[in-house]
Amino acid sequence: MSDYFSDRQNGPRARTEQVISPTVWAGLVATVQALINSGAFGLRFPERCPDGQATCGGDADALAASVSAEMPGLAWPLETVSIDGEGFLAERQPFAPDTLLVLDFIEFVHASVAKPISGKYHDFFSHHHLTFDQEAGQEDFRATVNRMFARNGVAFEMLPNGRIERVLPPVLGEELKRTLFNTGDRTLDNMLDECRAKFSDRNPLVRREALERLWDAWERLKSLADPSDKKRSVKIILDAVTSVPLLRERLETEATELNSIGNSHLIRHSEISQVP
Repeated sequence: MSDYFSDRQNGPRARTEQVISPTVWAGLVATVQALINSGAFGLRFPERCPDGQATCGGDADALAASVSAEMPGLAWPLETVSIDGEGFLAERQPFAPDTLLVLDFIEFVHASVAKPISGKYHDFFSHHHLTFDQEAGQEDFRATVNRMFARNGVAFEMLPNGRIERVLPPVLGEELKRTLFNTGDRTLDNMLDECRAKFSDRNPLVRREALERLWDAWERLKSLADPSDKKRSVKIILDAVTSVPLLRERLETEATELNSIGNSHLIRHSEISQVP
């Protein structure tokens, strides 16, 4: 099913969650376990029939070894609960690994999965020999992952190439895609393009770099009209934007506030007095 009654009735849930919750992780683990049981990893990690070496399933041990090597820190078998306390006081709590590790794992699964197609039935070993449709298997897996993300408001999306990207708020996302930076200053254009690319990244540290770079772009913008006198340059720029007194006053207030935010928060400066 691609949608549900509540989605059709109320519209899709806002995609604002930046962290993979234990609930979503448990759903992903259940999906991967079902794929293992169906033999869907047999194309990359084949289990061979003892009689003739045809593929008859997936090698779970080989899959586990590959996950452990490529996903340091991800326990196998996949864990969905943690134990808090000891003895009689121990409690089981829902658990999810770090979000970036989960997203890496999802991309790993996409690269490894394929839809198994049953062929000849082998009576002696009571199994089918399998062939695989990788494109169909990957498409099914993407649809499942994206449906879970959408239903739980997770701000990530898996693309057809198997990469996961961050979902931006609808209005902002469309604006960023459409905007062509042509300020007349090549360096400023490049800085803004760098901000745009990093702001969409799934890694919060990279998104922080986008914020820092955006403030660098703001500082450069303020000097374009008169590089020798930034205050005069800002006045020239704001005067050119509008001749409406009330709007001009509002823009002055906004520009002053941006300066205050950049100087007092941990964006442009790194003193211990800066606000994170």
